[in-house]
Amino acid sequence: MLFNIQRYQPEAASAQQVGAQNATYWQEMTLDDALVKPGMMLLDALKLLREQDPTLSFRSSCQEGVCGSDAMQVNGRNRLSCITPLAELSQPIELMPVPGLPILRDLIVDMTLFFDRYAQANPTLNAGKFNPDQEHLQSPADRAKLDGLYECILCACCSTSCPSFWWHPDQFLGPAALLAAERVVIDSRDIQPKQRLEALSDPYQLHRCRGIQQCTTSCPKGLDPSRAIRQLKHQQWTQS
Repeated sequence: MLFNIQRYQPEAASAQQVGAQNATYWQEMTLDDALVKPGMMLLDALKLLREQDPTLSFRSSCQEGVCGSDAMQVNGRNRLSCITPLAELSQPIELMPVPGLPILRDLIVDMTLFFDRYAQANPTLNAGKFNPDQEHLQSPADRAKLDGLYECILCACCSTSCPSFWWHPDQFLGPAALLAAERVVIDSRDIQPKQRLEALSDPYQLHRCRGIQQCTTSCPKGLDPSRAIRQLKHQQWTQS
């Protein structure tokens, strides 16, 4: 099985005093077909490849599609390596880090910008003053509105597949952050939906979305960030 992997070694770049673009190179690697087992995932193959070359770097943790740490671009599409079956992939399997974020090493990117935009969306429920003797009740119908909004695992597959996030990384919050924003705006227990919508009213944080829907296509959990963004815009217009 043939792989074509984009590599980046920061110490080599530093020694040569060149930028990341010039320090990036492609490496072909081969995995013996005898090692490929039925049901094997891409992450399993990467671990075997790392036995050939211990310098090959990638992130992983839970290996069950829950933590979101192993996002990468696979044959041109952002995916989680731990839940991507090898049998689905055409060869050579081309692997790159997710685009739009600084590369730290090989398939590992710096997630700081992504999490900064997420925090900027203020996706924390505010149900008012805490009272240990009072429950914040919610009807089944209102609870059902949150389905498809709370399941995000912050893998960044959606935001790093979004051209608007590439073009305006310091201004546009990105699909993941806006999905989280809609999750609290629509929550019947939150006491400040109006203020949350007003905070997103500038031309960039929300309205740089162009409806390309790459975010929805790339989400490994089957969520629809594009729909959440449309809902936020509609709620803003209705409120104004």
